[in-house]
Amino acid sequence: MSILEHFTEKALQLMRESHTYRKMRLLTSPESSHVKVASEAFFKEQLLLASNSYLDLANIPELKQAMAEAVLEWGTGSGGARLTTGNKTPHEDLEKQIAAFKGAEAAISFGTGYMANVGTISALCNKNDIVFSDELNHASIIDGIRLSRAKCYVYKHNDLDDLKRQIAEAVNSNGEKLQNPSVRGLIVTDAVFSMDGDLADLPALLKIARENGTLLMIDEAHATGVVGRTGRGLAEYFGCEHADVTVGTLSKAVACEGGFVVGKKQLVEFLKNKARSFIFTTAMSPAVAFAACNNLRYLAKHPERVKKLQSNVDFFCRALHRFGLNVPSVPSAIVPILVGDEEKALKLSLKLEEEGILIPAIRYPTVPKGRARLRASLMATHSEEDLELAAQKIAEIFKHLE
Repeated sequence: MSILEHFTEKALQLMRESHTYRKMRLLTSPESSHVKVASEAFFKEQLLLASNSYLDLANIPELKQAMAEAVLEWGTGSGGARLTTGNKTPHEDLEKQIAAFKGAEAAISFGTGYMANVGTISALCNKNDIVFSDELNHASIIDGIRLSRAKCYVYKHNDLDDLKRQIAEAVNSNGEKLQNPSVRGLIVTDAVFSMDGDLADLPALLKIARENGTLLMIDEAHATGVVGRTGRGLAEYFGCEHADVTVGTLSKAVACEGGFVVGKKQLVEFLKNKARSFIFTTAMSPAVAFAACNNLRYLAKHPERVKKLQSNVDFFCRALHRFGLNVPSVPSAIVPILVGDEEKALKLSLKLEEEGILIPAIRYPTVPKGRARLRASLMATHSEEDLELAAQKIAEIFKHLE
């Protein structure tokens, strides 16, 4: 056995045996509600129920044309980090637009949402601090906490009584209140949980944070452009104030690339000088920044796309219920269809693909073992006919495999 095989072969074999081995699927057309998929078995158009491009902005002709023109004006790359030579006019314009859309004082953009979470948490916290994290938080939040070296208390998913118990335990073990400068606390949570589609209770979390002298950070990756009357996120949905730190992405509903943090101007200035994933990386292409800004302006002017997406989610959930599947009625664009067994989830996904419906199986380690599922994610451009057919096929194949 070679040295490389010694490092890798056992892990790969275990993944194959446990049905958690992954392969990339090749799409040969742009991301939209219908796509072309190449595989060894077939090559056909698929109804896509797996995209994070929730508003289907990526193929709007005027937005594509604007990005093409931005490349001609600004070139293909930025040439440097933001703090050296990479800071261009489109980056500044993008951050002003993000702040305006979110109703915040200021914004800072990152290369990805992952980099935004990792950089923000590891900048705000150190080994003397305490982080309280929802057990279903995204991997980027978990990795940010690990990098910070802060002590982490993981509370049960959306269980705010457990969160309060964990805060009390942390205070008692340290012998000091969290608002003491030597013992700082941060509560961090997804806004929309990416595998379940449910929401964090922002008003209740704000109350807990204020009562205990902690910062509150939420990740609105799957909420921006989706949740709230005009897609502005949890604060709009609940009619409350924003968290102290709000993270988001430009790669999902905004249909471009990048991540961001919004909040007070002082927070943004702090991150510019402390977030390593901002400081030590080349800035996103200015053409990409221009496109993200333009797409965000389009979203602000077209709230009807958000309304249509929300209508589609309601229709799809009701259709699944009619065909006998017990799925939650979610307030986001993510509809989980719990299967349980990893092998069964894979078979269900493959059977649906043969029927022209693309919904990947989500398995361990993305979700716990025995909690495999189909993760349907909807778009504003799905028709009710598409969704009715998909719900019928999912139910038929699901019952056949039981």
